[in-house]
Amino acid sequence: MTLFVPILLSAFEHVLTDEILKPEASELIDKMGEELSQKTGINGYVLPTNEHFPIGFNLVEYSKKYEQKMKKPYVLFIFAPHAKITKNSDITGRVGIIPSSDEVRKLYNYDDVRDAGLDIISVKDSNTKEDKHNVGVVQAFSELADNIAESKDIELTTTIPNDTLYIMFVIKILVYSGSLLLLWIFFIRPKLQRSKE
Repeated sequence: MTLFVPILLSAFEHVLTDEILKPEASELIDKMGEELSQKTGINGYVLPTNEHFPIGFNLVEYSKKYEQKMKKPYVLFIFAPHAKITKNSDITGRVGIIPSSDEVRKLYNYDDVRDAGLDIISVKDSNTKEDKHNVGVVQAFSELADNIAESKDIELTTTIPNDTLYIMFVIKILVYSGSLLLLWIFFIRPKLQRSKE
């Protein structure tokens, strides 16, 4: 049985630890990472960790422990759900996106990648925290891979469409439509009727 342990630990090249993610999530990330590196030459990695980082902890310094496992050029997505954010709050969870160079940093939008994961993780529903962490990390890495591929005019087939963006877009349209309807009913229409009289 011990002969299989090294094989299992190194089974996922693009996921650097097995602390949080389920094998199914790691497998999805590995497929996306493989396609990303083959088609763009950029290596993508995920580092999910159960570390309880203190406030202001330097994730770049932390990532250096894993440099030997990564091939340049690379971008590393770190997810630390137990990291403290502020002194006055019990809210935890940090995301870090660390590129190997400034050139790689220009290939993706930090906010889009972060939000793709956090939008899923922060939703209040019946799913467990662990499930949301898994889905959120997979979605964030997918967004990261798509960002890099798009910047090079390449399409990836293993990534997952970010439905959250579409849902948010639909919600915005509904909100704006509702606001316009209220504006029409309570302000514009009454003024038009008064002007006709």
